[in-house]
Amino acid sequence: MKLMIASDIHGSAKWCEKMLEAWQQETPERLVLLGDLLYHGPRNDLPEDYAPKRVIAMLNDISPHLLCVRGNCEAEVDQMVLSFPVMADYCALLVDGHTVYATHGHVLNEGNPPPLQPGDILLCGHTHIPCCHRHEGFTYVNPGSVSIPKQNTPHSYATLEGGVMVWKDLDGGEYMREELW
Repeated sequence: MKLMIASDIHGSAKWCEKMLEAWQQETPERLVLLGDLLYHGPRNDLPEDYAPKRVIAMLNDISPHLLCVRGNCEAEVDQMVLSFPVMADYCALLVDGHTVYATHGHVLNEGNPPPLQPGDILLCGHTHIPCCHRHEGFTYVNPGSVSIPKQNTPHSYATLEGGVMVWKDLDGGEYMREELW
């Protein structure tokens, strides 16, 4: 199974469109979105081409392919305009016999993980910084941000296939790779 994982679109139509172009190239079984889809949030500047209504239309068009968790910028009003669930705090996926716990990262995160078993993956967005950190009981993975990357990282997403996580910029260039299992 191949998953594409992205986070923190923050209402940018330009970067959402680039993400969907990458999704078409990647052809994953599912696109996992780790929250903060429409609103830029009070701590962020407006992202380039801020147009939440266009992002709504783009994501609704592919709703059967999406798995999504709620970010700290999602609100009930967002659910009213999106045709796929966005209000779950987390989801647990069984991928190749391994548990992948997906959440935005503003509550449960690397420093405050949920109950996990050795070998589990904790998948979070929120920080806008791509990384993979191995801990004694789990591995923390962040795909970075689609629209507002931080610490001089690229606009990015990740794929997970066959236990290998690959981080790519939105032009499809690989810049990081980790074997998770």
